[in-house]
Order: sequence, then structure tokens, then C-alpha cells
Amino acid sequence: MMKNEVKKNASYVLLIINVLVVILISSNLRSPIVAVAPVLGEVRDALKLDNFQVSLLTSIPLFMFAACSVLVSKFSNNFGISKLLMYSLIILSFGLFLRISGSLWLLFLGSIFIGLGICIGNVVTPGYVKNNFPKQIGLMTGIFAVSMNLTAALASGFSVKIGELTGFGWKGSLGIWLVIAALGFLVLALEFIFNKRNPNLPKTALSTSDLNMFKSAQAWNISIFMGLQSLFYYCLVAWLPSFLADFNMQGESSGWVFFVIQITMIPVTFCCPIIASKMKDQRLMILFICALMFGSTMMFVFLKSQWIYVNAVIIGISNGLSFSLSILFFSTRTKSSINAVKISGMAQSVGYLIAAFGPPLFGKLHDWDISWNSSFYLLSFAVMLMLYFGLKAARNKCVED
Repeated sequence: MMKNEVKKNASYVLLIINVLVVILISSNLRSPIVAVAPVLGEVRDALKLDNFQVSLLTSIPLFMFAACSVLVSKFSNNFGISKLLMYSLIILSFGLFLRISGSLWLLFLGSIFIGLGICIGNVVTPGYVKNNFPKQIGLMTGIFAVSMNLTAALASGFSVKIGELTGFGWKGSLGIWLVIAALGFLVLALEFIFNKRNPNLPKTALSTSDLNMFKSAQAWNISIFMGLQSLFYYCLVAWLPSFLADFNMQGESSGWVFFVIQITMIPVTFCCPIIASKMKDQRLMILFICALMFGSTMMFVFLKSQWIYVNAVIIGISNGLSFSLSILFFSTRTKSSINAVKISGMAQSVGYLIAAFGPPLFGKLHDWDISWNSSFYLLSFAVMLMLYFGLKAARNKCVED
């Protein structure tokens, strides 16, 4: 009886550790990129960056996601999910350190390592959720998305203030995220130690699969939907401070607009996976998402910075829904944890390749049309494509079918 009680308590402790792993890993997957936008002016002035180099600070991590996501999913069987997550935090920490070293080339080299570290976490975490929480996928996907967006909101709203409080300016704003990466590493190390000391605890075995995701039509629908919703989001991440400045909003105001977007995303990203996982298909949700996104782009075209915080709420709701739905598809549209990792790898490889072209193209269209309208028409067109592929991805059909 005593032995069973000890085993039960150990299971609860492991459950808490697993939840903390999901929270801390997801906290590192967006904030290191989002934190750049509010201090972009400081970085630009300190390192004498031009517009193309500025756009690379957002696009480099996205290109890394595109280039490496499929490779990461192939390594998951060899290294194991938890070990890959530890490597992701080591690589991310190295990149964060390089980025604040004060050199132009180290800034870009750091961005490459940051992209690789986040890429590994992006790909592997949905498999970690499916593997460790097979009966709570909706809930844990919600916790994953909330943690990611909460830290991103803090990064966008307080990035400038953090730099002032630390006394290191933009280096303090961007370097603070080393602390979150270190905490994630410590919790993963604790998981390894705990599993080693309690070898008899029940564990869900990572399955194997020979499925070629690139031959699955449903995998392509999910991947393109993922890419288009990411393109929408990262165009705003990269250029929102710039076009709001042209719309007569200055200084920290753009950071607070982005803060509202991220804060609005938090309850949405928590509730959406729970609700969506109980639905037979999510096509009505796709229609709602795309209607909101299209409306937000038209508000920028016709209203500029008027009603900007209302528009921020609309963007937050639509992006929160689209992002959490994309992540949920990795688990609900697969029949095994390894295929969840595989579709995560493919969707993020294809998806972020699409998304990476967004910020430079958005900026280039502004060079051609200084009103920014053409840039927003690009987003409107992306939303129409997103509707087409989203409706297909939302059908109750697995990638294996």
C-alpha cells in the first residue's frame, strides 16, 4: 500500500514537472523575436542598420524555421524529445548572448542560432504534449499557446522599460530572455534526474512511423495554413512600429498596441484548443478567423491609426485563434506522437518559408507605395488563400488517411 502511495506521489510530481516544461519551453518560442520590435530604433541607431537589415532581424529566424524544421523532426527518434528540448535551449541561449555582443555580424549570427533553437522547440513541443498528455491535448495546447503569448506580450509591452531598468538599453531588453531559457533548462534537467531515479513510473513510448508527410494532401493543407497565418503575424511584428509611426503614433505607443494584441491572444489561445478539440471539424472557426483578419487589414487601409486599439483586439482574437488551431492540428490530425512531430516539422518548414518572405515583401511594397495600402492588400490576399487551405485543413481527416 505504502509503495503504491509513493508511486502515486511520484507520478504527481512528474506531472507538475511535465507541465512546467511545456510552460517554460513555450515561453522561449516567441518572446526573443517579438522583443526586437520595440527597441528596433535603438538597435538601428547603434549598429547603423538599413531597412533591409532591419527586416532580416525578423526574417532570419523564420528562414531557420523553414530550413531546419523537417531535419529536427527526423532527429526526434534518435535523440528523444526531452533531450532535443534541452539542446534547443542551449542553442537559443548561445544565440541570445551573441545577439547582444554589440557587433553587426554577431547580431545576425545570434539571430541564426536563436532561429535554430526556437525551431527545435517549435517542432518538438507538440510531440512532447501528445506523448505526455494524450488525454489532455486540448488543455495542454492551450497552456502552451498562453505561455507563448503571455511572454510575447511582456516582451512587446515592457521591452523598452526593461532596457531602462537594467541600464543596458537595447542589450538589456534583448538579453533578459537568457533568464527564461536558463529556467527551462533547469526544469528539463530536473525531469531527467527524476525519471532516472524513478524508472518504474509509467511512460508513453514514442512511436515509429514510415509515413512521408510530403505525400499527404492534408499535411500540405495544414502546412500552407500555418504559413499564411504566420506571414500575417510576422509582418505585423516586423513593421507595426514603422507604419504606426507614419500614422502619427510615436515612441512606446506601438509597443503598447502590440501588447494589447498579445494580451488579447491569451484567453483566446487558451480556450480555442479546448473548444476546437471537441468539435468534429473547425470550418466555422476558419470562416470567423479569416473574416476578422480581412476586416483588420481594411481598418488599416481606411482608418489608419483611428480605432487602433479596437483593431488590436480584432488582430489578437484572429491571430490567437489561427495560431492555436495550427498547433492543435499537429495533434488532432495525426494518429501517433511521432507523426505529430513529423507534421509539426513539415508544417513549420513549409509554413515559415512562406512566412519569411512576408516582412521583406511587406516593406518592399511600402517602398513602392508610401501609403502602406499595397502592403495591407498583400495581407488581404494572404487571408483569402488562408481561407481556402484552412477550410481543407479543418476537415475531420488525418494526415495518415
